[in-house]
Amino acid sequence: MTDRNRLYTGAAVGLVAAAALGFGAARLTQSPAPAPAPIEKAAPAKPVGTLTITPQAIATSQITVAPAATGELDAAVLASATVEATPDAEAVLTARAPGTVTRIFARIGDPVRAGQTLALVESRDASQIVADRASASARVTLASKQLARERSLLAQGVSPRADFESAQANLSVAQADARRASAAAGAARVSADGRSVAIVSPVAGRVTSEAANLGQFVAAETELFRVADPRQLQITASVPLVDAGRVRAGDRVELTTTDGRTVEGRVRASTGVVDPQSRTSTVVITPTAGTSTLAPGQLVQARIFASGGAAKGGVMVPQDAVQTLGDRTVVFVRTAKGFKAQTVRVANRSAGMVSIADGLAAGTPIATTNAFLIKAELEKNEGGEE
Repeated sequence: MTDRNRLYTGAAVGLVAAAALGFGAARLTQSPAPAPAPIEKAAPAKPVGTLTITPQAIATSQITVAPAATGELDAAVLASATVEATPDAEAVLTARAPGTVTRIFARIGDPVRAGQTLALVESRDASQIVADRASASARVTLASKQLARERSLLAQGVSPRADFESAQANLSVAQADARRASAAAGAARVSADGRSVAIVSPVAGRVTSEAANLGQFVAAETELFRVADPRQLQITASVPLVDAGRVRAGDRVELTTTDGRTVEGRVRASTGVVDPQSRTSTVVITPTAGTSTLAPGQLVQARIFASGGAAKGGVMVPQDAVQTLGDRTVVFVRTAKGFKAQTVRVANRSAGMVSIADGLAAGTPIATTNAFLIKAELEKNEGGEE
């Protein structure tokens, strides 16, 4: 081996040693590789359409739970109705003769008795009526005396029978005039002094309207008062034409006031006549309980359980209980831990109630009032929100 070859061989060995030394230093300064992450065990999937909620949270949210009921949905007819006094419990009081109001004995809201005088109207017609009655009475007295005289003369053979019969006829005419004058005075309610006509209530109740003022001149038949007995009421409901034929006398009725109170009633009669403009028929309802909560002129909602043409029984739930969750129609069934969305098939809807054709058994506890809160919570959870 020559000196040159020895030189090349030494250089090569040096390069290999340097490379080995650099690789070792790099291994010593390099960070250790991270250990592989452990595989996490997947949590059990939560059933779709279920909500866990405590009884305290249910009470706080005011969610009502009630069993699904059975009934005849199509038998319920919903109609708007008006509370009225019965025809024999309300009276319109008018002046029977023209004149001036001189006395007022009752004001609006005051209780009155049947036959009580509410006001006096001073009238010249009253004086004329009294004068006619007095004249008729005087003619009766005169005719009676003439008849007695003719009877005596006829018995003595002095006067012919024709004069006696004429006296009889005159007495009959005078008595008829007296009865007419007395009836006119009674109809006008002429006062004892003969100067005024009295405004008298024919029914007991309370004054509901008053138009009389002291010193006011009123014409004949001018309305001065209205009196109604609030205990004698009837309700007139406007029933749609398609349902009018199913309503029968005696059908049960639930009346709901604007403040949510319920009054029981019964159908008394149906007119059977359809209004040409509204296309509705009038049904007269008699309240059977809770009349103290009603007043003439009040508007109520009538739910008539019509007995004619009623459909077969089924499962009924309040309309608020039925919700839409995605593409499903559901009700929320109460479970041990909360609620579960139960898919149902709706048959009909009427008067705030829904008939369930399939998917729900009668007696199943479900969420009714505020069921939409459960729906909102389920939709929020499905959207990934916490």
